[in-house]
Amino acid sequence: MMSFDKMTLEELIARPHVCGCGRVHEAPLQFVRVGRKAVESLPEALDSIGCSHPFIVCDVNTKKAAWDRVGAVLDSAGIPYQLHCIQQTHLEPDEQAVGELCMMFDPSCDVVVALGSGVINDCCKVFAHAAGRPQVIVGTAPSMDGYASNCASMIIKQVKTTLYSDCPAAIIADTEIMKDAPARMLWAGLGDMLAKYIALCEWRIAHLITGEYYCENVAALMRRTLERIVAAAPRLMERDPEVIGAIAEGLILSGVAMAFAGVSRPASGQEHYFSHVWEMFALSRGLPAELHGIQVGVGTVLCFRLYERLLALQPDEERARACMAAFDSKAWEARLRRVYGPAAQTLIDHEYSLWHKNDPEAHAQRLGRIIDSWPEIRRAIEALPQAENILRLMAETGMPVRPEQIGESPQDVRDALITARDTRDKYLTGSLLWDLGLLEDFAEWLAGVPENG
Repeated sequence: MMSFDKMTLEELIARPHVCGCGRVHEAPLQFVRVGRKAVESLPEALDSIGCSHPFIVCDVNTKKAAWDRVGAVLDSAGIPYQLHCIQQTHLEPDEQAVGELCMMFDPSCDVVVALGSGVINDCCKVFAHAAGRPQVIVGTAPSMDGYASNCASMIIKQVKTTLYSDCPAAIIADTEIMKDAPARMLWAGLGDMLAKYIALCEWRIAHLITGEYYCENVAALMRRTLERIVAAAPRLMERDPEVIGAIAEGLILSGVAMAFAGVSRPASGQEHYFSHVWEMFALSRGLPAELHGIQVGVGTVLCFRLYERLLALQPDEERARACMAAFDSKAWEARLRRVYGPAAQTLIDHEYSLWHKNDPEAHAQRLGRIIDSWPEIRRAIEALPQAENILRLMAETGMPVRPEQIGESPQDVRDALITARDTRDKYLTGSLLWDLGLLEDFAEWLAGVPENG
């Protein structure tokens, strides 16, 4: 079979692909249109998936950005629809948001159309899956990579988590709409894409240490996509529809990679968990969170710094075992309660009943694999670009690169790195540092790096 990184988007979604990794990769995405006036293809998209009565979800901002065009296209085609505009000025992807969609849904509608970007997309994805309806996305900003993925980043009981459901059936990315997105949303899309450097490195490392599934063909697709994004990024703020289209297609391809892998690994690692934890902090403090992709961009810079420092070290097995022997479960619980408040109990319960990441025997097994695989782990880290090159690219667009620029304190950086591994059963960069007995030291160092790089 042809390598994924040599295929077009249309070729990738056209059929299932038997892969050398032993899996069959497919994305149930049936229709994609990226470019000028792409919104005019909405009737064609609905027809291609056998639907004719959409339930359209937007918020006040996305309605202003695109509804006049979308509504005109539907009216001209004589397609009946139900429109629901969420009025919250700061929408969280949580139980309340999905519950609102459940209450407002007309069961005669046969498809859910998400008119928007990140949060609207995630909420509609979860709702459409629960309602047994396909989902169509009309994107309003090239701000995140979840358009084509089969997962949604949601808040459940004040804990940020990933829910796996279904890929959308169709995606429309009209560059005439997307180019007018606020600058912060353009930054968010770039930040979400630069994160893939860390995610791919971490995916490979996690495979070496835990044996979890890894596919080099999917990883290669993601690397090719990342190359295209980075090449287009210097012109991002010019708002050229052609550049916006290239970035939008790259973001969609990122979602296809996640769908192919069946998990978020090709696109999300420790850098995303800085964002997830900071979002949980904002929620507990009653404050609005920065855009996810902007937080992820800052988290990506922090991760580059961590890996640069890690490369200068050799694993110290004696130190790692001593740290495990000194592990205090009561102190661990107390830290989680300090950092996460009432949400901590869910994390504590999951560790003891499901995850067992802190178990000494599990640690010993992981440590043995780290020692044995260290040359390969180093090679994965050495394949990363220089942090200064990434910083320069981000700075050219004007986007934030330091935690303090988005309201995160040194303590927030420290707490996020130390506790991110406790929020999910996923092997992160922080998990590697914990296994090596280095997590506390690296967190103190990272929080104190002048301007964090």
